[in-house]
Amino acid sequence: MITLQVNGKPVELDRSTPLVAYLERLGVDPRAVAVEHNGEILERSAYASVTLREGDQVEIVRMVGGGTP
Repeated sequence: MITLQVNGKPVELDRSTPLVAYLERLGVDPRAVAVEHNGEILERSAYASVTLREGDQVEIVRMVGGGTP
């Protein structure tokens, strides 16, 4: 069991987990979010190479459209 912080809240996972698998588990489209991993904003192309581990800090921000033209 590992514990990490996701959007400021503790999250427990069975084991180290690829970021893409975690996003899929949440039902999140990786193309519609920005991810910060341990203080570093990730390029989308890097999502597949990141594995979430004990003590990691992750921020996941969903893109929202709207506003006035």
